[in-house]
Amino acid sequence: MLHAIDLFCGAGGLSRGFMDAGVDIILGVDNDKAALKTFEKNHGNAIGMNADLSKQETFDKIQEIAESSGRSIDLVIGGPPCQGFSLTGPRNFDDPRNKLYLAVFAMVKQYKPKGFLIENVPGMATLYEGQIKEEILKRFRSMGYNVECKILTAADYGVPQMRKRLVFMGIREDIGFPAFPKAKVDEEHYVTCREAIDDLPPRTEELGQEQDEYIMEPRSDYQKMMRKDCTILWNHVATDHKQFVKDTIALVPEGGNWKDLPKGVGESRTFHEAWTRYHGDKPSRTIDTGHRNHFHYQYNRVPTIRENARLQSFPDDFVFLGTRTQQNRQVGNAVPPLLGKALAEKMISIIEG
Repeated sequence: MLHAIDLFCGAGGLSRGFMDAGVDIILGVDNDKAALKTFEKNHGNAIGMNADLSKQETFDKIQEIAESSGRSIDLVIGGPPCQGFSLTGPRNFDDPRNKLYLAVFAMVKQYKPKGFLIENVPGMATLYEGQIKEEILKRFRSMGYNVECKILTAADYGVPQMRKRLVFMGIREDIGFPAFPKAKVDEEHYVTCREAIDDLPPRTEELGQEQDEYIMEPRSDYQKMMRKDCTILWNHVATDHKQFVKDTIALVPEGGNWKDLPKGVGESRTFHEAWTRYHGDKPSRTIDTGHRNHFHYQYNRVPTIRENARLQSFPDDFVFLGTRTQQNRQVGNAVPPLLGKALAEKMISIIEG
């Protein structure tokens, strides 16, 4: 069994995917306390560590935890923020504003794992005409890793969501070469919003509660996979919208957005994602960290935490903790577990095969 640490873990979508593929998660590091509580609840005995990844003492503490448990750090995974690069450019790659991304290089250099995986926003691939991406590849290769990167679409791996992520995969030179998993489904067979969530209570008459019950059997293979043996419905609480918000949502057609509203309606929000209603027969748009712009394909409300978690491919036994705002942020920031699982399975086959 391979052992991994997850940097910038958040609630642990990437970790959950790796765990479901058979990887042992040693710990996750983040500075979001609510997300770390969610991480610890859903990843067995993994430790949630609130620490500064720009400090050497954090590196040493991680290594101490791994060694004291008799486990090696075989994989380093995570999604470091890249905001600094947009300000500093390729010539100032080592600027302190990039310290969190630079911490990943330092960790790989210190731990010398068998492999690593970093995910980020697709825009990073073309930032400064691709110079940032090339510098990242160059630095990892100079450290003794075969590394490649690719933009992947989550829907290709069974996730009911058109979410794209830039993924860097590295394999230590003495072990092999990176390769990305093939798509598991084609565009004609993408899992749709309806296939993902239409077995959940409608929440049109009542708001529901954090711990509730299912009212019907699963209606699709995806729903069966998400439920597994779960008997409690978690985090399925509706937002109590004001009537004028419900009336405005009602005017948006399935698959539409603010551009479909009558003149003079909803004009307080007229940016690209505003008043977007999902289409029941298509995957969702990218789940965001808020809860005001995307709406259920059928009901006049925003999706619940559980509905968005389903659209992110979190299984129903994955429980989110914290306030509703914190839970929304945790779901929206996560890597879809099914995408993480596909990547983990590929890395395992390379390293162990």
